[in-house]
Amino acid sequence: MTDQAQQASAAHPAPPEIPGKPTSASRTTLSHIMTHGDTNLLGTVHGGVIMKLVDDAAGAVAGRHSGGPAVTASMDEMAFLEPVRVGDLVHVKAQVNWTGRSSMEVGVRVMAERWNESTPATQVGSAYLVFAAVDADGKPRTVPPVLPETEKDRRRYQEAQIRRTHRLARRRAIMELREQRAAEGFED
Repeated sequence: MTDQAQQASAAHPAPPEIPGKPTSASRTTLSHIMTHGDTNLLGTVHGGVIMKLVDDAAGAVAGRHSGGPAVTASMDEMAFLEPVRVGDLVHVKAQVNWTGRSSMEVGVRVMAERWNESTPATQVGSAYLVFAAVDADGKPRTVPPVLPETEKDRRRYQEAQIRRTHRLARRRAIMELREQRAAEGFED
C-alpha cells in the first residue's frame, strides 16, 4: 500500500463489519380485525387499508432488522388476490428477504380468516417493499446482512435480487428516456 493510500485509508476508515441477522430475527405478524370503518363503496375492505397494514408490518420488520428507523422507499407488486370482508381477521406476515448496504427488501403475505370460524386462513394479498435504514438526520445507515435460514428463505433472497436488478434497470431506462426527450427539446 502506498503512503498516499495509507493516509486516505486512515482518514476514511472502512465501516466496521456488522454481523448478519437470521431471517427469523425480525419476522413478524400483525393481526387486525376488519370493521365497517375499513370498507369501500362495494362493502369490502378498502385496498388502502390493506396497504397501510402491509406498510406497518414491513416497517416493523425493517426497523427490527436494521436496529433503528427505516423508511419506505418503494412498494412493488402489491397484489390483491381475494376481497377482504368486514369481520375478517387479517394477518399480515412480513420478513426481510434481502439486504443491501442501507436498503432491505421486505416480503409481505396477507392472510384472512373469518373471526368466528375455525377454517384455515387464505392468502388474500402479497407485496414487496424496499426500506432504507436512516439515522437521526435522515441519512442512510448501514444494515446488517440478512442470513437466510431455510431453503424457502434462500429462494426468496434470490428472487429479491432479481427484483432489485429489474428495479434498477427500469429506473435507469426511465432516466435515459427523460434525458433523451430533454435533449430533443421536449418539456414534461
